[in-house]
Amino acid sequence: MLASNHYDCLKSIQAQQIELSTLDMATSGINIDEIYIYKNSAADPQFMPLHRIASGFCKVVAEHYPMLVGRPLVNDEGKGVINVDPTNLCLPDIADINVEHPAEDYMESSSDGKVAFFNLHKFYKHSGVDELPHATYTKDHSAAIVRIIRFRNSDYAALYISFSHMLFDAIGATAFFNNWAECTRNLDNPSYQLQTPPVNDRKAVSDYFASVEPTEPPHIQHFRDQSAVPIMKAPGSIAPLLLSIPERPLFKEQHLIHFSKEKFEQIRQDVDPEQTTNLALAALLTKVLLQADIQAFNSMPQWSYVMIPYECRQRTKIPPAYSGNLSFTAIAFMDSQRVLNSSYKEVAQAIKEHCSKVSSEYAKNTIDVIENEAGVFFQASLSMCNSADTSYVGLTNLRHMSLYTIDFGYGGPAILSCNYFLREGMMRIYNNQQDGGIDLFLNLKNDMFKHVQSSKELLKYAQVIF
Repeated sequence: MLASNHYDCLKSIQAQQIELSTLDMATSGINIDEIYIYKNSAADPQFMPLHRIASGFCKVVAEHYPMLVGRPLVNDEGKGVINVDPTNLCLPDIADINVEHPAEDYMESSSDGKVAFFNLHKFYKHSGVDELPHATYTKDHSAAIVRIIRFRNSDYAALYISFSHMLFDAIGATAFFNNWAECTRNLDNPSYQLQTPPVNDRKAVSDYFASVEPTEPPHIQHFRDQSAVPIMKAPGSIAPLLLSIPERPLFKEQHLIHFSKEKFEQIRQDVDPEQTTNLALAALLTKVLLQADIQAFNSMPQWSYVMIPYECRQRTKIPPAYSGNLSFTAIAFMDSQRVLNSSYKEVAQAIKEHCSKVSSEYAKNTIDVIENEAGVFFQASLSMCNSADTSYVGLTNLRHMSLYTIDFGYGGPAILSCNYFLREGMMRIYNNQQDGGIDLFLNLKNDMFKHVQSSKELLKYAQVIF
């Protein structure tokens, strides 16, 4: 049943503190900002109405995700928590945006005209919307922002959602989106219960890793060695330090590269048929980015880094429905001259050597390093960029996320996109259901991207969209 005011159901939320794990706090200052484009194929005059989308959001938050209306703080025990105070909820900001142009004005097409893409740069430049708002805990702003963007004379509507990465990793966020949609579809059944409710208790992680003996991966010592000064041990609780990390500015030089299904598979066949498509793509991008780096800076970087997050739920006994952050980074560090002189197959094998050795023992070491040697964590963050000294590929793979099933009762999204996100060199891969290929969103300075988009090796497989 729809509430007369969609915030009404939030009144049922009880006072509570949800402890943040070390992995949660390590993402402090980072947001998840997604844009999903829905098509009104049925010409429904009540397509994606705000009151239903908002009521579904507040219902799922009240019943399953109260952390979305809480605020982070360090409690008396020195632990980072999300404090949910029913008398002072951090209310979500949910609203429509009406744009006086059709969505097609902000679309790009593939060379054959069969695949459409949303161009965020065009949208910000020509829609009258300078920038979509970002969720933030500063100045008592909303910690969750939802916008439904309605285009004039268009079959499309866009859903934009922004919230802190501290609450979810990609899998937890995807589960939240689908649970929100499930609640919305069933608003008219007051007794309806989610089929797979989330597990929010961070003890699921701490209890599991309590009995795991850490093993240090090679990249940890590498980043110790890269520090100009000795890295000091962290004093006491790490929570005050991590939660004080300022919000970082978004990187606005975003680009989109599309690989058709056939071309994506061809990369694997050409690089090494024995490798996964992801490793083959990582090898291609590593060499292409290094060559662009050399052209842009007119020098050979010393190191080439490849960062690949891997998900830990399937590798442990932690419940699959766990909602918090449970992704760890595998980092390959390679001598750039060797990368330049190696074949794509050899680069793929080198990346695999570094990034396939993932385990609970490595994961436990990552947690220990963040808690006890935060300087290593920050040194890695400083090192992984494209500069005269380093070449960097940060590859986040969202291909296996259930994003096209986010159905609020009007069908799933037709086009996946995202707002600007953090860090130069970072990339996100989405499936493209229009042709079965993939979309690669890439953060790279325009002066460097011009060398990437002219790469003959890349253009054998890819189409640069913007």
